[in-house]
Amino acid sequence: MKKSCFVFVLIFSFTTTLLFAAELVPIPTDIKVDAQKVQLGEKLFFDKILSKDKTLSCASCHNLQHNGADTTQYTEGIEGKVGLFNVPTVYNAVYNFRQFWDGRAKNLKEQALNPITNPVEMGNTLPVVLYNLKMSSDYPRLFKAIYKDGITEHNLAEVLAEYENTLITPNSPFDQYLRGDMNVLSSKELEGYRLFKTKGCISCHNGVNIGGNLYNKFGIFKDAKSRELGRYNTTHKELDKYVFKVPSLRNIALTAPYMHDGRAETLEDAVNIMSKYQLGRPMEKDELESIVSFLETLTGELPQSVKDMNASH
Repeated sequence: MKKSCFVFVLIFSFTTTLLFAAELVPIPTDIKVDAQKVQLGEKLFFDKILSKDKTLSCASCHNLQHNGADTTQYTEGIEGKVGLFNVPTVYNAVYNFRQFWDGRAKNLKEQALNPITNPVEMGNTLPVVLYNLKMSSDYPRLFKAIYKDGITEHNLAEVLAEYENTLITPNSPFDQYLRGDMNVLSSKELEGYRLFKTKGCISCHNGVNIGGNLYNKFGIFKDAKSRELGRYNTTHKELDKYVFKVPSLRNIALTAPYMHDGRAETLEDAVNIMSKYQLGRPMEKDELESIVSFLETLTGELPQSVKDMNASH
């Protein structure tokens, strides 16, 4: 990295630390949605009709009963094809400023149809998906009850996104702390929070999602040897090579493996990688343990619909 760029990174990191030090806010306990659209979106989220060979649903790669993601480095799509990125969690994705690791979708609605048409995920085409939905026994009626024009590409994306809007996990111990419960966190967890701020983690992991609201280069202080180019694939700008959306840390204790390529198997590994490549400062063992303890306080409550699902099994 050139010296001018290096200085800019340091200034940016220090400035954003100051700007966002008080910008960690709790997840709202509810979100306004259209109940009819949510119900239809939920049905579609779990329906394998969306995939080319009818073997996968959105829920196949986003395990809502656990972490909203997967537990493998790379998830298999149709015909055993393997994706290029570690699956990000769908939980709290509504609070991300962009969707996907490379930020190619502006919002959940724009994101919703991408996995359906991705050749290594569901491998379908929108004309085929819409035809299958129109030929089904119940979807024409369900869409017509909401939309005058029935089943369309726009309406399909909208109901899927509306359901995903409800997938928030509020009331984590840290949320309770932010709301004023000064006794909910242990001394070790509080020390981890202090280190999270003073070490500079908060420079990129801030806001309601404790991340998910900016891009950053993976490998600031040292080449992280990423095989994926990140934002470059969308912008084709040299400066965007190895630049990715900073992930949310919500429920991070549940979403291993970590990083866009799933290279870190544990939270300890992930923090060490961030310390080495992003902060440029080594982490002592006790500091590492305290930060991990803090990160474990970011696990929130599952949505009521998922709780009901778990109770019925």
